[in-house]
Amino acid sequence: MTTYKSLALRGVAAGGIAGVASALVQLLVTEIPIRAALAVEEARAPAGEEAGHSHGGGEELVSRGAQVVGGMLGVVIVGIAVGLVFATAYALSKRWFTGSTPFSRSFAFGAAVFGAVALLPWLKYPANPPAVGDPETVNYRTALYLGVVVAGLVIVWAASRLAERLRAQPQPVRVTAVLLAVAAAVAVVLLAFPAPPDTIPADMPVNVLWQFRLSSLAQLATLYVGIGVVFGLLIDPATRKATEKAAVA
Repeated sequence: MTTYKSLALRGVAAGGIAGVASALVQLLVTEIPIRAALAVEEARAPAGEEAGHSHGGGEELVSRGAQVVGGMLGVVIVGIAVGLVFATAYALSKRWFTGSTPFSRSFAFGAAVFGAVALLPWLKYPANPPAVGDPETVNYRTALYLGVVVAGLVIVWAASRLAERLRAQPQPVRVTAVLLAVAAAVAVVLLAFPAPPDTIPADMPVNVLWQFRLSSLAQLATLYVGIGVVFGLLIDPATRKATEKAAVA
């Protein structure tokens, strides 16, 4: 039987690996529309305002390169933290995935987390690049986003409870009922929460906007689904060995 310590160590490792992969997506994919959006923002400022913003020397307080490196390190750190939480939740979710292999359970759990904390909020409040959004509404936008995240986690928890209650039913009936319930709950969340408070400026190219939104979603998918895949690959052999040893004993 695997111990919580072994699960936690594998969760940290999975989070670190997925975090590095997500940081690479940020560097190689997401950074492209960010730079394009920053160019739009710079072109929008009047000449006098731009000169005043440069503080006379034309140098940024923090260079763009340093911001990119810091952002990538932040993604890796977040990945490690999420991996540890993921391992803890995995240990507590055994009764929800009875009969499934450790890898399939880990993958399903990672996909569910991605759907709850990334995909659902993205459907209602897709990420916007720099030069989009009023700074005065940032707190309101953050509250709305976190509200959708909480609603998504509640949906995942309720779906797991429903699947547990329908355990005696045939698998097609159980899966269909859970999918219909999740679809209905998602529709309620998308309709109940207000529309995004900010409008898209006319000078923001549509291709830059959607390239940023899709690349941001891909980055989150790499992190959350990646944790599920890597953790499953790490825990599946260990679980099988522990099961074989227990059977022999």
